[in-house]
Amino acid sequence: MKFHRRRMLGIGAFAAAAGLLLSGCASTGTIGSADGSPVTAGSPASAPDTASTSASASDTDSASASDTASAPDTASTSAPGASGGAKSWASEPPMTIDPAKAYTMTLHTNQGDIVISLNAAKAPHTVNSFNFLAGQKFFDGSHCHRLVTTGIYVLQCGDPTGTGTGGPGYQFQDENLAGATYPTGTVAMANAGPNTNGSQFFLVYKDSTLPPSYTPFGTVASGLDVVTKIAAGGEDDSNGAGDGRPKIDVVLNSVTVAAG
Repeated sequence: MKFHRRRMLGIGAFAAAAGLLLSGCASTGTIGSADGSPVTAGSPASAPDTASTSASASDTDSASASDTASAPDTASTSAPGASGGAKSWASEPPMTIDPAKAYTMTLHTNQGDIVISLNAAKAPHTVNSFNFLAGQKFFDGSHCHRLVTTGIYVLQCGDPTGTGTGGPGYQFQDENLAGATYPTGTVAMANAGPNTNGSQFFLVYKDSTLPPSYTPFGTVASGLDVVTKIAAGGEDDSNGAGDGRPKIDVVLNSVTVAAG
């Protein structure tokens, strides 16, 4: 299946059905599908689950910034070349994190907090991007737009438009793919193909078999019960059987990234 941004992950046999899953960008963010073109928040979604973002960068998994604006490694709140006024940037933010340090990202959702240990050493660009976007409050008020309950088991979030087609306007390269697997608790990037990471990501709530095409950048440290509760509520099959919007509405009230 793919993760749409409507971007999706393109997953072998699941690619057609889940083509929306892991892409994260451009016109759709999927765990698998997307055209990779940049999109600004609010633009119409072309694919339900893709994570959208136009990438300029080189390695992926960026960490969104922060609970603590004072943290020394938190990305600054000044946007690099913000375009057109609303949450969109022309290029990947400059590196402000220290890949040698440990970072934690917290998704403060209406269903409970989900705390993620970020792997800055293996996915510095991805963590740096999340750090920046969190500092910009890019995710605040966004809805997790896709839940897959058949074949693969993921909750996809990170599109401020809630359509699967939104992203930050920039894209960056894949990271940490060598030997990548997606066991329970993995947090990885949705994309629209190689090196098209943006802002859409997915949380694995049950061991899933996917090709090593989606940058794994963190692990759920606490709050997996929140994700499994959401999964137990089911989805609406809007993308096909076992693949659609979660019936339990999931809102990212805020996202913070902190060092240490």
